[in-house]
Amino acid sequence: MKPVDLRSDTVTQPTEGMRAAMFAAPLGDDVFGDDPSVNALQEKIAALLGFEAALFVPTGTQSNLCGVLSHCQRGDEYIVGQMQHCYRWEGGGAAVFGSVQPQPLDHQPDGSLALADIEAAIKPDDPHFARSRLLALENTLGGQVLPQAYLEKATKLAHARGLAAHLDGARLFNAAVAQAKENGTDVRAEAHRIASLFDSVSVCFSKGLGTPAGSALCGSRELIAKARRIRKMAGGAMRQAGLIAAAASYALDHHVERLAQDHANARRLAEGLQGIEGLSFEVPQTNILFVDLVGPARERSAQLLQHLKEQGVLATGLYRMRFVTHLDVDEAGVDRAVAAIRSFFRA
Repeated sequence: MKPVDLRSDTVTQPTEGMRAAMFAAPLGDDVFGDDPSVNALQEKIAALLGFEAALFVPTGTQSNLCGVLSHCQRGDEYIVGQMQHCYRWEGGGAAVFGSVQPQPLDHQPDGSLALADIEAAIKPDDPHFARSRLLALENTLGGQVLPQAYLEKATKLAHARGLAAHLDGARLFNAAVAQAKENGTDVRAEAHRIASLFDSVSVCFSKGLGTPAGSALCGSRELIAKARRIRKMAGGAMRQAGLIAAAASYALDHHVERLAQDHANARRLAEGLQGIEGLSFEVPQTNILFVDLVGPARERSAQLLQHLKEQGVLATGLYRMRFVTHLDVDEAGVDRAVAAIRSFFRA
């Protein structure tokens, strides 16, 4: 049987509709700015999120790098959370390539950064200190949705102190879907409402939206002009990039609202694991379920991962057990995963 791959929502294969859109995409040379499919995508995502412009890049890592380096210069600093992707999981790119210092802060239980901690981290204008220039947040973070009220307060604080605000919205539309469900509102309106608080937003198309590759950085025309130069230096300027830009445009049209099914499947997985001694977790808000092995089971994560692999279920356990639902995992796949995990703890 085909494996149930719960390692990440980056493992998806293009749907038939997406493949057809890619095959039919009109192409040009994006380095010259004349790939019509890339230009259409950039206009679409910028308009959707309420920005003047957008830049299509190969990866979310490069999108965040272009964002941070467009806001900050050598000797500047960005304030960021310890577990945010643009600090912990992107190779220290801003520091390595831009000489921009990160100021990491501890997260609160809901994934936010305490406003008092942000305030305290902002440096005075003094030659002893790096210049505080940017607050970077991530939504969702580890599958958790940062509350809209918190985002409003955090970005207001940053702007009041002269800092710009950047959002790593790799899973922005997951946050918007969860927020829309809670508020009984439109998903796209919620995405716009979240993005409107920030000076720049990075959006990934290759996670929940299911494209083969690609992200976009959204911001002002001036900021995107800076980012385009950085993209070139970082080797991210592509030629007939419309092939993958067309996939992203298709995903924006067809794969946003369906994220609700991924969220439902993650809850189904959590509900199926209820009552297993040795597992500790909270029911997920979106499509990522983290599971801690506790008590005598604590040292058995490697054995559990191997058992699941033998049962045709793939997961990861880099620092916690992580299960991610996506468009290539249906209810039957979730049920197979539940059965495989339960069989391990019965043995």
